Amino acid sequence: MPLLFLNSYNLSTPSLFRFRNTTYRQHRTWLTIQTRSKIKGSSLSITRAQKADGFDGKEDIVIVGAGIAGLATAVSLHRLGVRSLVLEQAPSLRTGGTSLTLFKNGWRVLDAIGVGSDLRSQFLEIQGMVVKSEDGSELRSFRFKDEDESQEVRAVERRILLETLANKLPSEAVRFSSRLAKMEQTENGETFLELVDGRRLLAKIVIGCDGIRSPVAKWIGFSEPRYVGYCAFRGLGFYDNGQPFEPRVTYVYGRGLRAGYVPVSPSKVYWFICFNSQSPGPKITDPFVLKKQAKELVKNWPSELQSLIDATPDETVSITPLVDRWLWPAISPNASKGKVVLVGDAWHPMTPNLGQGACCALEDSVVLARKLADAINSGTLSIEDAFRSYGSERWPRVFPLTVRANLVGSLLQWENPVACSVRNNLVIPKLVRLGPILEHTNFDCEPLLYRE
Repeated sequence: MPLLFLNSYNLSTPSLFRFRNTTYRQHRTWLTIQTRSKIKGSSLSITRAQKADGFDGKEDIVIVGAGIAGLATAVSLHRLGVRSLVLEQAPSLRTGGTSLTLFKNGWRVLDAIGVGSDLRSQFLEIQGMVVKSEDGSELRSFRFKDEDESQEVRAVERRILLETLANKLPSEAVRFSSRLAKMEQTENGETFLELVDGRRLLAKIVIGCDGIRSPVAKWIGFSEPRYVGYCAFRGLGFYDNGQPFEPRVTYVYGRGLRAGYVPVSPSKVYWFICFNSQSPGPKITDPFVLKKQAKELVKNWPSELQSLIDATPDETVSITPLVDRWLWPAISPNASKGKVVLVGDAWHPMTPNLGQGACCALEDSVVLARKLADAINSGTLSIEDAFRSYGSERWPRVFPLTVRANLVGSLLQWENPVACSVRNNLVIPKLVRLGPILEHTNFDCEPLLYRE
C-alpha cells in the first residue's frame, strides 16, 4: 500500500491537512503521483513516493492501531476533512473476539460519525437486566427505559463494528502488517517511527490507539496496566435455529465467581465468566481446554450457561486477565507528549464492569478529532495545546470511571460467604438503584461534519 505525504511541512498552514474529492487507488508498487486541489486559495500538493530523505514515507498524522479507538479516530478526522494513515500490526482487521456492550453514550458517538444507523439494524436492543444467585433464583430485575427513557443498550459484534468503521475510510487509510518497533522524537518535534520490517516513517503527529500494551504509551512514560486479580472467559454462542433468550442482560453472582450473558442478534449470544486468580496464569489458546475449564467453573450453576458454552464456535472462545490503569493526578503522565497523544485503552484501560471501555474510547475519538481539526484549520492553537486541552477535558471523565469500574468488580468478586450473603440479600435487592448507576452514560455529541 503506497504511502502519502505532503510536500510542505508547515503546521501553521491549515490547508495542508485537508482533502477534497481525491480518490486514492491501491497499487502493488509505489509510484510518484501529484494531485492538486485548490482550497481557500491555497494549493495542496500530495505526493506518493518511494523514498525521501532516508525515510520510506512522510505523514502528517499517523494513528497506531486499527482497533475501535484507532478506526473511530480516523473516521472522526476524515469527517472533519483531516486525512490520517492508520498503521495496524496484523495482516488484516483483527476481527476475532466476541462482542462488546454499547450504552447510549457509545451510540451517540456512532451517530455523530455516521455509522450508528448501519449498526442498529444488525443487533438487538437490550430491554433490561436480571441478577440471579448461583442457584438460579432471581435477586433483582430492571428495565432500562424505566430508569432512563433515552437509554439505548445493544451488544455489538467487534468484527462488524470494526468492518463498519473501516468501510467509512478511503481504501488506503489503513496499512496492515505494520508493527511498530521503535519511535523517537526528532529535533524539530516530528516523530520517527520504525516498523519491525525495517520501514521508516516520519510523522508530524502520532495518535496512539494501540491498546492496553501500548508501545506508544510506554514511550510517553506510562507503566504497564495493573492486573486486578481476576480473569474472564468469553465466548459467542451461535444458534442455527434462533437463540432462545429474552433481550436482556442476565448476571449470575457467586463467591469469587460470576457469569453473564446477553443476546447479540437473533442467532448469537455473548457470554462471560469471571473468576478470581492470584496471577494471570499461563496463556491458553486451545478451545477444547478453554471450554472445559469454563464449564467446570459453573457446573452447578443454571444449565443455560453449559448450553451456551457448548453452542460456542471454537474461534470465539478466549480467556483474558483483566487489567486497568489509574490516572492519578500529578503522578501519572499526561495523555500527550509533544505531538504524540493517546486514545482509549492505550491511555486509560479499565475493567469491563461498567461496560464503558469501548464507549470511552469512542468519546475520546470525537473529542480529540474536534480539537485537532480546530487547531489545524484555525492555526491559532498549537497541536500541543490542542492535545493538552483534550487531556484536560477527558481526564475528569475517564479517571472516575476507571476507579468505579474497579470497585464494582471488587464487590462482585467477593469470596467471603458473609459478605456475599449481604451483597445478594441486602445490597442488590434493596439498595441498588440503576438510574444513578447509569448516569455516566450521559454524553453530548453533535454530528461531525466537514465545514469550509
